[in-house]
Amino acid sequence: MPFMPPTDSMFLLAESREHPMHVGGLQLFEPPADAGPHYVREVLDQFRGNDNVNPLFRKRPAEPVGAVGSTWWTHDETIDFDYHVRHSALPEPRRIRELLQATSLWHSSLLDRHRPLWECHVVEGLQDGRFAVYNKVHHSMVDGVSAIRLMQRSLSTDPEADDCLPPWLQPERARNAPGESTGSGGFGPLALARSLAGAVGDVAGDLAGLLPASARIAMEAIGSNDLTLPRAPRTMFNVPIGGARRFAAQSWEIERIRRVAKSSATTMNDVVLAMVSGALREYLIENHALPDDPMTAMVPVSLSLRSGGDPAETGRDGGNQVGVIIVNLATDRENGSTRLEEIAYSSRQAKRILGDLTPTQILAFSALQMLPLAFTPVPGFVKYTHPPFNVIVSNVPGPTEEMYFNGARLDGMYPVSIALDGQAINITLTSRAGYLDVGIIGCRRTVPHLQRLLLHLESALSELEGSWG
Repeated sequence: MPFMPPTDSMFLLAESREHPMHVGGLQLFEPPADAGPHYVREVLDQFRGNDNVNPLFRKRPAEPVGAVGSTWWTHDETIDFDYHVRHSALPEPRRIRELLQATSLWHSSLLDRHRPLWECHVVEGLQDGRFAVYNKVHHSMVDGVSAIRLMQRSLSTDPEADDCLPPWLQPERARNAPGESTGSGGFGPLALARSLAGAVGDVAGDLAGLLPASARIAMEAIGSNDLTLPRAPRTMFNVPIGGARRFAAQSWEIERIRRVAKSSATTMNDVVLAMVSGALREYLIENHALPDDPMTAMVPVSLSLRSGGDPAETGRDGGNQVGVIIVNLATDRENGSTRLEEIAYSSRQAKRILGDLTPTQILAFSALQMLPLAFTPVPGFVKYTHPPFNVIVSNVPGPTEEMYFNGARLDGMYPVSIALDGQAINITLTSRAGYLDVGIIGCRRTVPHLQRLLLHLESALSELEGSWG
C-alpha cells in the first residue's frame, strides 16, 4: 500500500460533516443535432462501459475510519460504476434552478471513504433540451485547478470527434485544447497549502531569503497605506458554518468585461473584482450587514511579475510563480467607478510588493497571509478574531475555443469549490470560449438567498458599463 503524503492526508484529517473537503464542477452540454431520444442514456453507457480506469480514480484510504486511515492509500481493482456514475432527471418545471438545487444537495454530502473518492451525476430533463454532468472529487486527490484541467482534457475542439472519454477513463492521454494553460492558473487556499507543503524540502535557501524580504514588505506597509493587510472587518460571511451548501452559477460575455477594462485602463481581473465588490455591497445592504470599513478579497494569482502580464488575459502560463494577494474591495464606496479605481490600485500595489521575491518566496509569503485559516478549528477563534480577508475569489483560465464531448457542445463549465469556517462563500470563475462562467458556493444557513448575488453581479457590471462601457 502506498504511503499517503501529508499534502494528501491533511484534507482527510480536516474533513467533518460541517466541512466537506471535495471540489466539483457542473458542466452543461447541448446534444448534437442528430441526437435521438435516448442520447443521455447512451452517454451514461459510455461513462460506465469501460473498466480501464485511471489509477487516480481507484484510490481510497486504506483504513477509512480514524486518523490512521489518513496514512496509507489503497487501490480498488473493481469500480462499482452504478454507484460512482449516477443517472438523474430533473423535476418540473425542469429549469436551471432545479439543476442548481440538486447540485447544492450533492455537493453537501460527504464522499464515502470506503470507496474511491469521486462521484459523477449525469442529469437529463432540462426543459431546453440540454443535459448536465456534475463531478466531484476529494481534495486529497486533486486540487480545484487540476479537477478543471481533467475535465478540459476529456473534451475536443472537433465536433465530429467520437473518441472522447470521461476523466476517470484516461490513464495516459492528455488532450490539451489550443490556447489552454496547463499550469497553475488559479489557486484556492487549500491548493496553495498543498503546494507549499510539497515544496518545503527543496527551498531552504529561498525561504531563508524570505526574512529580509518580509522586513522590506513590513516597512512598506508601515510607511504607507497602500498595502492591504490580512485583517478585514467582520461580516456575516466570516463565521462558523454548517454542512449544508447552496450553489449558484451564471455566465457572462467576456467581451462586456473586456470593454470596461479597456475603457478604464484596468485589467479584466480588476473588473471582475469590481463586480464582486458591487454584488457583495448590495447583498449586505439588503441584509442590513454592510460593514463601515472596506471588505477585502483573497485572490489566488498566477504571477508573471517580471513580464508585467496579466495571465488571465494574455494566456501565458505563470508556471510556479503562484501565490495570493489581498485586495481592497472598496465596498465602503457608493460609486462603482470609484470602487474599480481603488481595486485596480490595490491589486497593482499587492503585485508590485512581491516583485523582488522568488517564486518560492512568493508561495511562502502568501501562505503567511493565510496562516489565520489554520486556526479556524480552534474553538472561538473565528467568532472572536478578525478574518484575514472576507471572501476568496479565484479565476481559472479555461479553453478559448468551443469544446465538444463526442459531438455535444460544452455550454457551461461552473466550478464548485469549498466553503470554510470563517469563509462562508467562495467565488470561482472559469473562462470558456467567449464567456466567463461563475460558480458561487456558500453555507446554506449562513448565506440566505445566495442566488441574489448573481443579480447583483449583473447590476454591478451594468453600472460599470454605464461609466466605462
